[in-house]
Amino acid sequence: MTGSTGWPEAPRTESCVLCSGGLDSIVLLEWAAQHAPAQPVYVRAGLAWEAQELDAVRRIVQPSNDIRPLAILDFDVRDLYPPSHWALRGTPPAYDTPDQDVYLPGRNLLLLSKTGVLAAARRIGRILIGPLAGNPFPDATSAFFRAMSEALSLALAHSLTIEAPFTTLHKADVIRLGAMLGVPLGATLSCMNPRDGLHCGLCSKCRERRDAFQEADIPDPTTYLAPSPRASAPHPIPEK
Repeated sequence: MTGSTGWPEAPRTESCVLCSGGLDSIVLLEWAAQHAPAQPVYVRAGLAWEAQELDAVRRIVQPSNDIRPLAILDFDVRDLYPPSHWALRGTPPAYDTPDQDVYLPGRNLLLLSKTGVLAAARRIGRILIGPLAGNPFPDATSAFFRAMSEALSLALAHSLTIEAPFTTLHKADVIRLGAMLGVPLGATLSCMNPRDGLHCGLCSKCRERRDAFQEADIPDPTTYLAPSPRASAPHPIPEK
């Protein structure tokens, strides 16, 4: 549902909000907490960047009247993915790798399963997750979220709805919304190979972030350890 401002309308009852520390999920949390309490949830899965990601979440997410203390859950994938998998080794795909090539099989299925059990235990009836417009993954579709809502509700004997309220927005839209809400965008971490809490500047998530700030026409407050590979690419010599 879209509110009078043109943005999706924030919920009026408590929600669990999946938070990774990235732009999308932190803006989602602040957006959700406008009218009702929000329970941030971070799920550790054994991926290479999670320690620094979790540090970012802990720095940004401070308990208040509107935001509950961060819940940290574990659902390890290191027995599912091969040890050579790039997400376990910390060797992400190249800068201009398309989204469909960085798919982590079953990721949303695992995140929502564990969070669903937490939501039922705390008598919370909604889980919010942050995929954006154009997300190509099979576990980010409205059909999947409807089916998962029904399955969790049946399994837990607790009415539970999974919502993805930002699926009509692009990352530049999320940045604009975050700026309007006063989110500390520069503190968020959207990188698959961070170092000392800083963005590597060379992975596809850093590329998405750079492009989105440029599209939003908002100065990028991010510190990148390396310049964009596009900036260093040689320019073609014009024909005479």
